Amino acid sequence: MTDQEIEEFAAHFVDTVQRGDGEAMRDCYAPDGVIWHNTDGKEQSVDDNIKVLNWFVETLPDRTYTVKRREVIPDGFVQQHVLSATLPNGESWAMDACVVVSMEDGKIKRLDEYLDSGASAKLREYGR
Repeated sequence: MTDQEIEEFAAHFVDTVQRGDGEAMRDCYAPDGVIWHNTDGKEQSVDDNIKVLNWFVETLPDRTYTVKRREVIPDGFVQQHVLSATLPNGESWAMDACVVVSMEDGKIKRLDEYLDSGASAKLREYGR
């Protein structure tokens, strides 16, 4: 993929997550794609990641992803963003995050997600 194609793919991927479109998000991943989070050190399947997205949609209906920086790397991209939303208790909430994405054949093969552990812990009070 060209750098421009990777940029366009990354923007499309963020859009699918922002819209909460699990099936469109699934299409961005390779069938055997893997998602890893620094907060628990575990790998997650695409199916499990879509379950998390569905939970986000239900729990944080007004969520917004603001991309702060995105850099194309040889096999994918690195992105820094902020997820902000209103928690179910009415409190404003934001979490800094960074993803390192490795792609193969135009799909995400691996996504390593680095989350602000303090903000992530606050969100776990609501079930995740």
